[in-house]
Amino acid sequence: MRNPTERVPFWRSIQVKFALTYILIVAAVLSLLNTYPLLVSRDLVITSKETSLQSQAGFIAGALAVSETLTEEGVEQAMEDLGPMTFNRIMITGPTGLVLYDTEEVGNARGHYALLWEITTALRDTGNDVFRCEYRDGAFRSWAVAPVVYRNMVIGAVYLHERDTEQASLLLGIQNNLRNISFVICAVALVMSVIVSGAITRRIAALLRAIRIVREGEYGHRVVIKGGDELSQLAGEFNELTGRLQTTEEVRRRFVSDASHELKTPLASIRLLTDSILQTGDMDPATVKDFVSDIGEEAERLTRISEKLLTLTRMDSAVAVAEVPVDVKRVVEKVEHMLTPLADEGEVTVETDLQEDCMVLATEDDLYQIAFNLMENAVKYNLPGGSVTVTLRGAGDLVTLTVEDTGVGIPEEDLGKVFDRFYRVDKARSRAAGGTGLGLSIVRDTVRQHGGAVTVRRRESEGTCFEVAFPRWYGEEKGGAL
Repeated sequence: MRNPTERVPFWRSIQVKFALTYILIVAAVLSLLNTYPLLVSRDLVITSKETSLQSQAGFIAGALAVSETLTEEGVEQAMEDLGPMTFNRIMITGPTGLVLYDTEEVGNARGHYALLWEITTALRDTGNDVFRCEYRDGAFRSWAVAPVVYRNMVIGAVYLHERDTEQASLLLGIQNNLRNISFVICAVALVMSVIVSGAITRRIAALLRAIRIVREGEYGHRVVIKGGDELSQLAGEFNELTGRLQTTEEVRRRFVSDASHELKTPLASIRLLTDSILQTGDMDPATVKDFVSDIGEEAERLTRISEKLLTLTRMDSAVAVAEVPVDVKRVVEKVEHMLTPLADEGEVTVETDLQEDCMVLATEDDLYQIAFNLMENAVKYNLPGGSVTVTLRGAGDLVTLTVEDTGVGIPEEDLGKVFDRFYRVDKARSRAAGGTGLGLSIVRDTVRQHGGAVTVRRRESEGTCFEVAFPRWYGEEKGGAL
């Protein structure tokens, strides 16, 4: 397995692969460009020559078809009447293939039988014109034969041969020009592929370096890639991701620090009390009992903190929970019953106004925890002779639970922080009441986990009002998330 920090060999890099792909595509296009036009041009030339030579061969054959027999003198005279022609060779035969007329100076076949395939084919098949053309040795070589027909009888044949170097030169010139253009395009493509692939790979390398830096724990690192393309969008997504990682890491460190501080306080108290007991040999039993009682209270506080930390950890891990229809009214009534001794001790009156048929999809334990935390805080941090009002309403698609108290209230500047973990408005009073600064955080996270929302505000007169809203359950499906 390759080490992620190991440098990729150059021949396996994206730059080389991109450049080779670019060059191969260009090479394929240029190959087609150098082949197709030449083939088309050659076919056009051959077609043009077939039309021209067959037309002229037919014209000559028509001029000779004036009698039922061809003679050397008649053919000679007819050719003089037609005038000079530019063909490399003109040969006219009789019906048996005997050559009556031949313009070839070297190897003149007059008086001999012509056994050429083109001539024998034309003499054998009445009215069958024959044409053949080939391109080689820098020239177009064309052959055309037209039968001389008199009253549906083949009385001879006209053979034309042409060797054309001019059009062959034009075709060769086109081929050379295309080749030179291809060389230039290949060179430019090579340079451009190196430049473009280098630019792309440099941007990818910048992203790779940024990933390695972030992997080492520097979550504040950002990468800047311009261009407005997919790579720049990828860089933007990377920066957003690292920003979230940075925020998460800061929250984690703050959480660990706060948790350590909160755990250290009761542990320090327990150690101080135990050291006092151990170092004082003649401590009276009553004092020892008080110290042991204090140790027990600190241990209970430590237990509460640990349990709430475990609760937050469970919610942070996003463990799926099986939601069932829960009657919120029944849960609130259970919480009220449990808090009655605490309310009586603090001389706080708890009043409820609970509507029937308020069902939500959640777990009973989670709803109990939400209601208990809110109502316990309202009782615990209230004033002697104060009151707590709990209201439950179902309206439309929402179920709303409201908890109001007549306590000292929360300052406006602290309203946005009360759901932060370990945050306490009055730290001294909170510790005295056994608070951990985690209850409202658990409430917020639990409510969100079930698609709800929680808000807090100051009452117009005095005290604080917490409001929790859940999607209402009607028996089939959950209402819309908040």
